[in-house]
Amino acid sequence: MSMLRDRPVGDEAPTTGYAAYDRAVAALRARYAEVPPGVPVRLDKPTSNLFRFRSGHSGDSLDVRGFGSVLEIDAAGRTAEVGGMTTYEDLVDATLPHGLMPSVVPQLKTITVGGAIAGLGIESTSFRNGLPHEAVQEMEILTGDGRVVCARPDNEHSALFHGFPNSYGTLGYVLRVRLALEPVRPAVLLRHLHFPDTPGYVSAMRTACEDGHYDGLPVDFVDGTVFSRGEHYLTLGSFTDAAGELSDYTGARVFYRSLRRRATDTLSVHDYLWRWDTDWFWCSRALGAQNPLIRAVWPRRYLRSDVYRSIVAFDRRHGLSDRVRAARGAPPREPVIQDVEVPVDRVAEFLDFFHREIGISPIWVCPLRQRHPVRWTLYPLDPETLYVNVGFWSTVPAPDGAEHGTANRKIERAVVELGGHKSLYSTSFFDEPEFWELYNGYDYGKLKRAYDPEGRLPDLYEKCVQER
Repeated sequence: MSMLRDRPVGDEAPTTGYAAYDRAVAALRARYAEVPPGVPVRLDKPTSNLFRFRSGHSGDSLDVRGFGSVLEIDAAGRTAEVGGMTTYEDLVDATLPHGLMPSVVPQLKTITVGGAIAGLGIESTSFRNGLPHEAVQEMEILTGDGRVVCARPDNEHSALFHGFPNSYGTLGYVLRVRLALEPVRPAVLLRHLHFPDTPGYVSAMRTACEDGHYDGLPVDFVDGTVFSRGEHYLTLGSFTDAAGELSDYTGARVFYRSLRRRATDTLSVHDYLWRWDTDWFWCSRALGAQNPLIRAVWPRRYLRSDVYRSIVAFDRRHGLSDRVRAARGAPPREPVIQDVEVPVDRVAEFLDFFHREIGISPIWVCPLRQRHPVRWTLYPLDPETLYVNVGFWSTVPAPDGAEHGTANRKIERAVVELGGHKSLYSTSFFDEPEFWELYNGYDYGKLKRAYDPEGRLPDLYEKCVQER
């Protein structure tokens, strides 16, 4: 029997997509039932944005390609019904023709809707719209015990609804989502404001977020880039109907470099949403993609984050960079790929620590405030607090004899001491008691017993720290 609720009826009902979805649900449940107890499972999907690289997988795969489509856009009701494996690239392509977009569009095109719910996500609307899961009205989930349940904030599965964000596939997998959309205008006017000192930078960010306008213009988007202790850029975006010349950063030009060269800029709303994807923020430079000679012959369609991530994954699997460094006599390097949330009152302290102890640049910053007053079970941010997400993605020298993950452990300690939270999409080093204290092990345990009592899926610590 179909689990979908409140479907359209009548001659105009888009039944084809829903019928295919129902068949995919039935096939997935049957396949999951075939997996013997104790055998680990993973999703068979073409892309990933996680940075926990495993050497291999000995379990069974679940084919979830049937859950990667947009089922319906309700333009009047401003909602979208989508499969959990639908990428934000596909969702944006479906919503923009209706003058709508998801309330939070994570920065990279191949992040999936289900992935952004189970693993969190953030972008420059997060100062007013919170995290992607706050737009969710209901979701169907294949739970660890093989059921498919429809979770809403006000039904018998409300505990699962509120506990699913940050669960990383350890309670189940999102198959279908209904989420709210918001209206857009054709373009986004950007102001890149330079600040030589951190206190002034943080003060301006707080003002823009709390007031919703800055120097006479409304503020619809806020993020920033820190190049050094003395070079901070706050980028404020405002929707506009202006039809003048628009900048294009999908080819030879690189968006983050424009911050230092232009005080203002204008992008189409589509190109604004994906401004960071073309160069994976700035990480494409490590792969040579920003070298003008290489850029000239690199096909434009391959200037995108999933291509770069595949290259990095191949390198990690085969240890190519490590072998090259060893052959040259260079010291090993430790990957430091993290996003953390720090209260705005403490972010200057964190940046000072980071410049002094870690030294990676540039750094991305993005303010965040929960949209709703609820506390999400496994990522309990204070709804009254403005946080600042700080993202950094590079490597640092790993001195001989140093403890594995030395830099990452320093960062984790600093974040905890400053009252922040760390995202779990990459390597973590917390010991188990501290991990469960930070990520609400008590309520997670109740959810695990209710929806995966036989432990068919790994628990959150096993998956995110022990990398099972």
